[in-house]
Amino acid sequence: MLNETSLVAPDIQARYSSTRALTEALAAPLSPEDQTAQPMPDASPTKWHRGHTTWFFEAFLLPGLPSYRPYHPLFGYLFNSYYETIGPRHPRPQRGLLTRPGTGEVASYRTQVDEAMSELLAGPRQPGTTFLAELGVQHEQQHQELLLMDIKSLLALNPLRPRYHREIADDAHPSPALGWVELAGGTGLVGHDGTGFAFDNEQPRHRVVLRPYAVADRPTSCGDWLGFMADGGYERPELWLSDGWSTVQREGWQAPLYWESGEHGWAVFTLGGLKRVDPAEPVCHISYYEADAFARWAGCRLPTEHEWELAASEVGLAHRFDPGRAHPRPMGVEATGAAGQVWEWTASAYLPYPGFRPSAGAVGEYNGKFMVNQHVLRGGCVASPPGHPRATYRNFFAPHCRWPFTGLRLARDL
Repeated sequence: MLNETSLVAPDIQARYSSTRALTEALAAPLSPEDQTAQPMPDASPTKWHRGHTTWFFEAFLLPGLPSYRPYHPLFGYLFNSYYETIGPRHPRPQRGLLTRPGTGEVASYRTQVDEAMSELLAGPRQPGTTFLAELGVQHEQQHQELLLMDIKSLLALNPLRPRYHREIADDAHPSPALGWVELAGGTGLVGHDGTGFAFDNEQPRHRVVLRPYAVADRPTSCGDWLGFMADGGYERPELWLSDGWSTVQREGWQAPLYWESGEHGWAVFTLGGLKRVDPAEPVCHISYYEADAFARWAGCRLPTEHEWELAASEVGLAHRFDPGRAHPRPMGVEATGAAGQVWEWTASAYLPYPGFRPSAGAVGEYNGKFMVNQHVLRGGCVASPPGHPRATYRNFFAPHCRWPFTGLRLARDL
């Protein structure tokens, strides 16, 4: 995962503090009631995210501080996510039923752990401490994105249309023209090169062989998607994978998640409230099934994750963390870069790289055991914290998932 010597020792203390502060800042606009509810089994309450990211440091690092005593003997049970080797845990679908501990007590828990972590990081460090602290920081950054995803899922269920932040301008711009970046293919190296931090699923670095191909110079826009819908995209089974078509029928999908039709056309719920769909924005909150169907409709395909990674330097990976908006900005109107506003589905199943070995111990459960029934996404999104995404980063979700900030980029053979 990480070359221990690649991290400057004092830097992790500052990164730890700033990351912990950002989590609290993201939770600050939410009431205790907002932070307790759970919109669906796949999502978690804000309060649980704050507690779980705290438990991670308590469970994996603070046993190395002899003076530390756990905040509560049952918090490990409440805030363990999926670490079987650590012990049992509260059922995930029932996290929203935990009215206790309250948000104030979770804040006290965070304070105790932060004080202990400050003492741990300031003193002599055992081998592996810097690695585990950086892993904990990266883990909390992942949960900062999940916090925004999950609270959006919750607020969207409320008929009052509550806003997490200020209202987003109700603009509409022309969908930008689509261009292509052609790549010669051949052999190339993919995977993290070992400089700085990477999750274990990004390694080892290895060589791949690709045929000549082209990728779109921008993500698919809402204007593109409106054309797909107008052409009966959600009613044409020949465009869909079998599982995808079954899901469309079962769930009644007619548009991306959070879209709704009104007297003035299509609108979309955002963390800034309801607004008109802007044709120039990257389409967001679509499943792998929808992305694949759109690509087929467009006479194209999705890029593989290796094609995406090798094209990233040509296309431009310009991530922009945007918590005050947390919604894609219109392309061609603002300087947003060609990637980084939405996670982009790839055609690649989430599988281990050749020679992959999970890390030793409980942290080895972090990625490897999920390498089945998932698809890889690349690029980062408006909810990904600054400095977190990179070209080799392998995000993954099940193909039916739509509540992440997910979109697509087209590819084609040459």
